[in-house]
Amino acid sequence: MPNFLRKLVTPCLLAGSLLFAAHPALAQNASDSSNAPASASSTQAPAQTLIALSRQLDGLKTTFNSKSSDRSLKDLRNQAGEVQQQADQLAQTLTPELENLQTRLSVLGPAPAPGAPPETAAVSQQRRQLERDKSRLDGQIKQVQLLSQDAVKLATQIVEAHNEQFQAQLGSRAASPLGLAFWRDLTNAFADDMARYGRVKELLLEDAGIAWQPDTRQPLLLCLIGALLLIVPGRALAERVALTIASRYLPEGHLRRSAMTATFTLTVTLSIGLAAWLVYQGFNWNDTLGEEVETFALALVRSVFFSAFVAGLGRALLSVRHPSWRLPALSKFTARSLRWFPWLLGGAFLLLGLLERLNALAGASLPATVCTRAFLALLITGLAGVALTRAKRARTTQREQGEKPPQHALWVGMLFGLAMLGVLVAWLAVLTGYVALGFFISWQMLWIGMIVASLYMLSHLQRDLFHTLLNPHGRSGHRLQATFSIQPGTLEQASTLLSAITQILLLLVSVGVLLVPFGGGPQDIFAHIGNVFSSLKVGQLTIKPGAIFSAVLVFALGMVAVRVVRRWLAEQLLPKTTLDVGMQNSLVTLINYVAVVIVVALALRTADVSLESLTWIASALSVGIGFGLQAIVQNFISGLILLAERPVKVGDWVSMPGVEGDIRRINVRATEIQLSDRSTMIVPNSQFITQNLRNVTHGNALGRVKLSLPMPLDTDAAKMRQIMLEALQANEATLDTPAPVVTLDDITPAAMTFTGVAYVRSPREASAVKSALLFDILARLAKAQLPLSTPQSMIVRNLGPLGEDSPAAPGQ
Repeated sequence: MPNFLRKLVTPCLLAGSLLFAAHPALAQNASDSSNAPASASSTQAPAQTLIALSRQLDGLKTTFNSKSSDRSLKDLRNQAGEVQQQADQLAQTLTPELENLQTRLSVLGPAPAPGAPPETAAVSQQRRQLERDKSRLDGQIKQVQLLSQDAVKLATQIVEAHNEQFQAQLGSRAASPLGLAFWRDLTNAFADDMARYGRVKELLLEDAGIAWQPDTRQPLLLCLIGALLLIVPGRALAERVALTIASRYLPEGHLRRSAMTATFTLTVTLSIGLAAWLVYQGFNWNDTLGEEVETFALALVRSVFFSAFVAGLGRALLSVRHPSWRLPALSKFTARSLRWFPWLLGGAFLLLGLLERLNALAGASLPATVCTRAFLALLITGLAGVALTRAKRARTTQREQGEKPPQHALWVGMLFGLAMLGVLVAWLAVLTGYVALGFFISWQMLWIGMIVASLYMLSHLQRDLFHTLLNPHGRSGHRLQATFSIQPGTLEQASTLLSAITQILLLLVSVGVLLVPFGGGPQDIFAHIGNVFSSLKVGQLTIKPGAIFSAVLVFALGMVAVRVVRRWLAEQLLPKTTLDVGMQNSLVTLINYVAVVIVVALALRTADVSLESLTWIASALSVGIGFGLQAIVQNFISGLILLAERPVKVGDWVSMPGVEGDIRRINVRATEIQLSDRSTMIVPNSQFITQNLRNVTHGNALGRVKLSLPMPLDTDAAKMRQIMLEALQANEATLDTPAPVVTLDDITPAAMTFTGVAYVRSPREASAVKSALLFDILARLAKAQLPLSTPQSMIVRNLGPLGEDSPAAPGQ
């Protein structure tokens, strides 16, 4: 039973690798890979590793000059790439050791000049040993670099040979299926081919009979039953569970749709693929299959995996039963007219893999192989042509029924046109005798269609995933904002940026996978990009994509850590200390500046950027920086002085020429002051250092309330003093120490002036307390019937013009 469980778990772990290996250009026998030279171990000494890599490269050159088959060329190219990678890794390992030796020699200094005092024997011996080690390492690094260049050159030669061989195969011409020679050759070889197929039949029946023996019959039956359960009820159950989970846990929107598309694709792929794997395990339970039959069975399992993926992907994209889950903009007419074509195309690929492997196992004749490929090319391209025709007819039917078909992007129309052209060219090539070219076009149509559909699904999935996870209004977005104090706009920008980066990576991988039939792969795209940037220098600064990516990752993680630490200090640690709010803010700001500088330094170090490589930039821009950044540097230094000396702090009430308000924040360049009207004034830090500044609340200063009341000359001064003093003492905001004071300040012919002075806890309370005191004193004066002094008024009376009889007339 443990052996049975192990064989059931193994397919789940290898499903992904089997799916990718289903491509004819990648499916290789285990015997081929076993003949590859062993790679040099990383644990060996550098000299031994170098010798092993040199021997391995010489062996690859010898093999390349003696073999020219398509499969051996691809194997040799992969092995040459491995040698190059190992050589580059060895060079990267030795370079720091060489730099370390150079540093130690620099510390010792040069040998003493003739006539100078001699040095000790130990120092001389150490210098000689270091020089020998440095010379040895330098020679090894140069040899490794030459070895890497030779590996690159060999890989280039292998690619060129593969391309020439590939072009020769596509350009070969056989007899046309429309001519008699094609069928005559097939008829002549028919008897021998039938005998070969008969031997294959006997071989398969013999191994099947061995698997039906009593000791292996029960595992075979269990595997067959398990395969049947996976295909029929297992897939439906998995899809139902996925629908339940998606409707319960995934938020409504595009993510649920794209996730279900990917899930439906995986359910079909895994259910059918694992069923085929179970059947293989049942027949090969105790390794009863022969080597040839086992290779044939494994290749067939890989073909089943790939065929199931093609069928599942097409079925998920069409989504005939669940139109609301349909990812592409397809009408119901188009989806219904194409509902069976994903299964037909998957079956066509399965038939392709079966017949190709069967011909290889039987050793079929050339006419039989050509006939098989001609039939498969016509079948695949015929299915594609019928599917394209039905899709176009469905849009026409939709227009005739008065409905407007959905608009498609430009690339969809171009892909449709290229597919129709591929169908015509493939049929024309097969019918004219270029069967290899027609077969290649038919396979490429299926391969490219699968890649484009996969890219379309994954693009929607990653975009919807980032949009949902980083949505400021979603659950995860709220948690990110609450945990890391991230602004909503920052989340949206991060979503857009991460989606764009992922989309670029998907495009690069897709282009690399498209190159697989031509002898390339995704690693070639990334290697080419790396080679372009590895030789790109700006002055003394070398641009390396890997180092830049690592530096960006270090910077992002460092800034997140700085934000978390700053928030912990500001909200948890410092509030529990005896420091005032201003000092807490100053400490948090200073620690934030220091942490950001450290993070930037670590990012530059990760990117292999030294200050020496940036000196040419500073020297070229020194004049402009000197004039342009003068004010910025001045304000920056002033900000550090403000945070260190703390003449002002957050919460102080300051008064400057034209500005008066509370300090809310001290930044690296400027300080934010909130005015009385709740607006914010941004004041450069240098003004706090170079101009006169009045800090009203500096040193916890008290607020002073002063009241001046004019009273008539006949007012009882003692009673007036008593009333004002009682009012000042009765107010809860006034302090007992210093005690309130009432004085008689002035006596004029018009009035007596009484002045009352009291102190409050803060200058910000003075205005409100003064108003409250005035209201209270006015009420007390009204109750005591003591009126305030009123200004004198002058009355002018008009007595008319002065006549002679007037008393004021002259002469009277």
